[in-house]
Amino acid sequence: MKLNVGVPNSMHVAAMVQPWEYALDGAAVGKAMRFVDSLGFNKCMLGEHFVIPTEHIALSGDHYFHTTVALGFIAGHTKRMKLSSSVSIVPLQNPIVQAKAWSTLDWLSGGRAEAMFGVGWLEAEYETLRVPFHERGKMADEYIAAMIALWTQEAPEFDGQYVSFKNVGFAPKPVQHPKLPIWMGGDAPAVLRRVARFGDGWSPFRTPPEKFPESIDTIKSHPEYDGRPIEVFFALEMLNVGAHHEVLDDPRAPGTRDAQKIIDQIGWLKSLGITETIVPLPPGLRGYDDYQDRLRWVAAEIMPNV
Repeated sequence: MKLNVGVPNSMHVAAMVQPWEYALDGAAVGKAMRFVDSLGFNKCMLGEHFVIPTEHIALSGDHYFHTTVALGFIAGHTKRMKLSSSVSIVPLQNPIVQAKAWSTLDWLSGGRAEAMFGVGWLEAEYETLRVPFHERGKMADEYIAAMIALWTQEAPEFDGQYVSFKNVGFAPKPVQHPKLPIWMGGDAPAVLRRVARFGDGWSPFRTPPEKFPESIDTIKSHPEYDGRPIEVFFALEMLNVGAHHEVLDDPRAPGTRDAQKIIDQIGWLKSLGITETIVPLPPGLRGYDDYQDRLRWVAAEIMPNV
């Protein structure tokens, strides 16, 4: 099992954030990620929104980074760990611009970028950005295919409803060949089809954990699935987050200081097909020093055993 970390103070979702994170500025986030990297964690992950309607701020917060900008900053503070969005809302930005951002990140970081794409749930955010919410699935399929063309073709061409190009050059290409890994976040049947068609990984959100094996089988049953390995990420803290960021108070979500309980939880996730997870932080951390002690403990007591 690969152990990842969320980037602290990168979003203020009420069901996930802890108050101590608010005190961290950019320099402190960079310091934290250097420390995480030194401990041998697999990847860092952060979410993305561009604007949050006022009525959603209480639960969702309005503090979010632009994923590739933030991951580029983190790349400069780290040497080894992977750099992942979780998720980037793919229909909300021009795919050529997104492809350039991700290939730049991958090239400058020496091949450490991993894009996790989703279509989002917040209709008002789409309206603000003048993007048709009810076409977001079709747009995502086309945008991802266009990005892959830019990353993999020497003379890229694409002709679609939402994006078209030919007679263009595109460089630098991603360092990772033939393309940087693409993950999909979400649970709808269309998301599972998207994983089968494009994905190297899947991150369920509201799918009950007991249904993960069934969903993985569904992905692999699609005719567009070509037998490639599919990684699966899930963190128990996500059980505390409702579809619209409601706080669910799932008793399995909070972190614990019981090492054997964590090892058993990770074993359970592994039995369901999960290959990457985050060990949740326990409630009541008082500041960065507690955070650092917790990660040091996870690296010493959990990582060698999973």
